[in-house]
Amino acid sequence: MRVSAEDWTAVRLTAQLATLTTVLLLLLGTPLAWWLARTRSAAKPLVASVVALPLVLPPSVLGFYLLVTMGPHGPVGQLTQALGLGRLPFSFAGLVVASVLYSMPFVVQPLQQAFEAVPQRALEAAATLRAGPWDAFVSVALPLARPGFITATVLGFAHTVGEFGVVLMIGGNIPGQTRVLSVAIYEHVEATDFAAAHRLAAGMVVFALVVLLSLHAVNRRRAARVDGVEAAP
Repeated sequence: MRVSAEDWTAVRLTAQLATLTTVLLLLLGTPLAWWLARTRSAAKPLVASVVALPLVLPPSVLGFYLLVTMGPHGPVGQLTQALGLGRLPFSFAGLVVASVLYSMPFVVQPLQQAFEAVPQRALEAAATLRAGPWDAFVSVALPLARPGFITATVLGFAHTVGEFGVVLMIGGNIPGQTRVLSVAIYEHVEATDFAAAHRLAAGMVVFALVVLLSLHAVNRRRAARVDGVEAAP
């Protein structure tokens, strides 16, 4: 069973979208997760709830409001047109924006949990050595939170690969531009080309299984390290 050139293009586009989305989420999500883990602000529950909204909202709801906001009459759409950037809906850039928002909790929440697990005494020890907040964050918090970064990266990438409702509403089905893997599968099913749909869907199943096994292995090694430290005299 051979995969068509159009479907390979969808696979490539999906990988590009997931990679770019994951990088942006790590850049944006790391300071946000650190703030959520350390702040005592009264705004924390609201910010955490907004970040977690994609977990409970139907993708069609999020996609609809993004379409309205980024459309020609929406505030974001008017801004991008005024800046000469064109319209985000039905473009790869629009897919990136939608994917960042839709996959945000899958990156921010693991990072927040990892930062919350960083011992306060470790940061205080760095402060006694005259390390500033940035130095303590880079030299202490980031290394200790490394398992959280691995989990966040894997989940963010995998969740973006599996997106359907949001990317379909924002990007449509434009070959070479917005036709990602999940949309390609849907298109094959609509055309009753079940053999082609099976080839792509089976690949997605294998990919998901590899992701889950990888996360299990990471968590098992982390638990083994923690047990070893606790057992040490």
